[in-house]
Amino acid sequence: MFPWATTWWLYGGFVVFVLAMLALDLGVFHRQAHAVGFKESAIWSAVWVCLALVFNVLLYHYAEWRFAHDARLTALPGFDPQDAAQQTALEFLTGYLIEKSLAVDNIFVFVVVFNFFGVPAKYQHRVLFFGILGALVFRIIFITLGAALMQYHWVVIVFGVFLLLTGVKILIAGDKPLEPEKNPVIKLARKYLRVTPHLDGQRFFVRQGGLVQATPLFVALIFIEVSDIIFAVDSVPAIFAITKEPFIVFTSNVFAILGLRAMYFMLAGVVHKFVYLKYGLGLVLIFVGLKMVWLNQHFDGKFPIGWSLGIIASIIAVSIILSLLRKTPPPPAP
Repeated sequence: MFPWATTWWLYGGFVVFVLAMLALDLGVFHRQAHAVGFKESAIWSAVWVCLALVFNVLLYHYAEWRFAHDARLTALPGFDPQDAAQQTALEFLTGYLIEKSLAVDNIFVFVVVFNFFGVPAKYQHRVLFFGILGALVFRIIFITLGAALMQYHWVVIVFGVFLLLTGVKILIAGDKPLEPEKNPVIKLARKYLRVTPHLDGQRFFVRQGGLVQATPLFVALIFIEVSDIIFAVDSVPAIFAITKEPFIVFTSNVFAILGLRAMYFMLAGVVHKFVYLKYGLGLVLIFVGLKMVWLNQHFDGKFPIGWSLGIIASIIAVSIILSLLRKTPPPPAP
């Protein structure tokens, strides 16, 4: 319903908005390196969530207007522009919720990587800024490929089975600690790049002895970038299970990523308490996989989006509540 030929300006306008917000973020609010506290990160988290919700409202009104003035659509038997616009808004909201929930896994990675490289809190925002900037580029590539591949039913089934298996693996696999020193990405970076033994402020590269060398900050950035590519393999197909509109997949994905930095600084100190959230994410992936391989076929090709939103939101909410109700064992006696 949002063909590129007639809605290219929507994509272009959204990209300009995103670049303007990123420039404002780094060039104004975080021009000077500083540790982002809980209050600041909570405010930014609220800002990004509110922007996503405002965009969703605008998307609903634009979709209703567009559908009402599209002779091709209004000629379809039983087509209601208001119902179609509501469907569009719910698809965006559901996709946003899925991506936002799956992003919690990224936070675990950020915590481990920053501790491993000894990155001070005041430099972490810079790493995440450029990491998310790169993530946006790779997400565009993944979404473009997904939009082309999802036109084939067998690809939908393959992705659905993949999400099912991933969800089951999350449920049955034990907690494996992340060990950056054994990660092949870091090993390759240290093998083929000249890396300084210590940080040099917030710089990614320094010149020493006439040679340009990378700092550990840049290696941390590479690790975060590769981690996001791995996470995208789950998250992008999961959103395509909710909607086949590339514009909705793109915008919901981007809004969730833009709020990831603020969510990290807000939750980094307490994310270890959400012990049951990973099981909730596993159930979400299983549900989304079932939609792709089975449920959609039993609901005239489209499982009700309102039900999807309710099921996903309930799973995430219950896993968070159970995590918060779980009593933390007392620390061992000295």
